Amino acid sequence: MANRKIEITCERGHTDTIRALGETKGVIDVRVGLPEEDGRQTCSLIVGPANRQIILDKVQTILGGSENWSLTVLPVEAVLPVPAEPEAARKGPARSSVARESREELMSDAARGAEVDLNFILLVVLSTIVAAIGLLENNVAVVIGAMVIAPLLGPNLALSLAASLGARKLLAKSIVCNLTGVSISLAICIALGTVYPIDFTSTELMSRTDVSYSGIALALASGAAAALSLTSGLSSTLVGVMVAVALLPPAATVGLMAGAGRTDLALGALLLLVVNVVCVNLSTMLLFLFKGISPRTGPEKQIARHRVLIYAGALALMLVALAAVIWLRQSGTA
Repeated sequence: MANRKIEITCERGHTDTIRALGETKGVIDVRVGLPEEDGRQTCSLIVGPANRQIILDKVQTILGGSENWSLTVLPVEAVLPVPAEPEAARKGPARSSVARESREELMSDAARGAEVDLNFILLVVLSTIVAAIGLLENNVAVVIGAMVIAPLLGPNLALSLAASLGARKLLAKSIVCNLTGVSISLAICIALGTVYPIDFTSTELMSRTDVSYSGIALALASGAAAALSLTSGLSSTLVGVMVAVALLPPAATVGLMAGAGRTDLALGALLLLVVNVVCVNLSTMLLFLFKGISPRTGPEKQIARHRVLIYAGALALMLVALAAVIWLRQSGTA
């Protein structure tokens, strides 16, 4: 169920306004608690996905001038008896074009996914080792096992979301997380490539030393699926596999080939990795924009729109340049 419980604790003078807002915007239920000793009251709203972002924005606007307030968004597993959908919610935006997760929920999830902590480092190390063994042993099942871990999914989603919202702190944080993950993976695989005999007949390994236009399509689809899973509140396991297809094995291949001294093959894998990073982030950002994910206030929207145009334009130009390099490689002139 995509419903959420929004608990707002604020000064008593605002609760009637919030209750009226909930009733006009088609919330499923509104409850106002008794006043507390400090003069504050708690107002609880059960809200569906259609108007949740609108209500969150309105509440923050109402309480923006106050200091002593808090807002918490909680998941709702079930409501019994099952309520009828309010008329105001049915008249809201089309479900297919609205993110089922609010901007605030997405930002919270993205920030957690871009944390460079011990868990992230261990996940990168373990998934890299598993992926490298799968590539070296030409074992598809082992490679897929590394993909399920998908440590690079979080920072790449955070990067695209930050670009869509113009959130500079999250953008910087996600870039650091991405660079850290890729650097760890490369370092491990370079070390493995220097000591482990490389089987150059391994199809799993050699297929990632070159890139074609089908690889661009795969990476674009992977990024869009990842963004769709995040905005829809769906499980990220399957799209984590897709994003891992595009990011982790190519990074491991770059390191293995560099460690083995095969610079030519390492450059081919590096081209695949760069193409995939660009495509994943471009398609993810575009889907976030399609879902209407944007900053709350007008000035922030203008700044974010300007930054998004720059970021999307840069990615598009990079993709065109990379496609040209692929064409030159396939034609034998590069």
